[in-house]
Amino acid sequence: MRGELARRAFAEFLGTALLVAIVVGSGVMAARLSPNDVGLELLENSTATAFGLAVLILIFGPVSGAHFNPVVTLADRVLNRHDGARGIDAKTVAAYLPAQIAGGIGGAILANLMFDLPAATASTHVRASGHLWLGETVATAGLVLLIFSLVRTGRAALAAPAVGAYIGAAYWFTSSTSFANPAVTIARAFTDTFAGIAPGSVAGFVGFQLLGAVIGIGLVTVLYPTERHSLMSDKASDQPSVLFVCVHNAGRSQMAAGFLTHLAGDRVVVRSAGSAPADAVNPAVLEAMAEVGIDLSAEAPKVLTDEAALASDVIITMGCGDTCPVFPGKRYLDWPLPDPAGQGVAAVRPIRDEIERLVQGLIEEIAPAADRRLS
Repeated sequence: MRGELARRAFAEFLGTALLVAIVVGSGVMAARLSPNDVGLELLENSTATAFGLAVLILIFGPVSGAHFNPVVTLADRVLNRHDGARGIDAKTVAAYLPAQIAGGIGGAILANLMFDLPAATASTHVRASGHLWLGETVATAGLVLLIFSLVRTGRAALAAPAVGAYIGAAYWFTSSTSFANPAVTIARAFTDTFAGIAPGSVAGFVGFQLLGAVIGIGLVTVLYPTERHSLMSDKASDQPSVLFVCVHNAGRSQMAAGFLTHLAGDRVVVRSAGSAPADAVNPAVLEAMAEVGIDLSAEAPKVLTDEAALASDVIITMGCGDTCPVFPGKRYLDWPLPDPAGQGVAAVRPIRDEIERLVQGLIEEIAPAADRRLS
């Protein structure tokens, strides 16, 4: 699904760009509003960053996982490395990393232009001391530990406020003011403002951020081993699993689950749920699916739970918007399909056929990995 990967990479580009724009722009505004008061400037900069980051995670999480950070992407790959749909694959990593770096640079340029500054100016703010590198190591290790401890203990829905709060706090308790992000670090070299970092200081920061990521990965592995803390009770067969989510779990998600179960058999664990489940499956959906030999009469709408999302490798949303929880470390797809609610069977048939096409494409991607596991 090349188009899908491009969409997710674009979300990483845009999210990282907006994150850097928030960091740099709030730093410029703080310096202008509170000149000669570094403490107040840092408070203003950190507050805007903490709130802005939480909002960006909520916006882009369902699309790409809202990494905005190469060390988070690499940690996701290392900690959730499996064949097929589990975690993120090498192609996704290869798409995300340049998108994040390019997005960060774009965000720095955008912030400069918004404040009537030159589009790009090399920062003169030297940050090249051992105590700053130690601060970056601590900040990055803590960030990785936070994100993936939430994922592995079923609390990933808290990622947006938790990550925002951590970064806001780390501005103050680390000597480096917690860049904790190679893409953001590179981008901040393009602005000679309060948030900038001299180009000659970038390599040291990035190197110790990578060291912090390694430490964070080690801490997650020791403190939260998957085997000990997993809530995936039905994953003993190590099958890939898919969760389909729509608003009412009475139409689109039921049809998708029905097709995947019918076409993939026991090679894939299939779930469906709704953010606001209806009382029963849409009768027109039942009729349309019966026409293609799939009986959904025994199905009933189910409420979306954190446990179901945590136990799934791929989460496919269909119009539930910001009511769907965001779980870093999970792969998200969005299928923009019309809602069959209130429609007759004639209107449901085209939706059904499009869902079948999408499910067949999904099977082509994840079934080979399932076959390898079962062989």
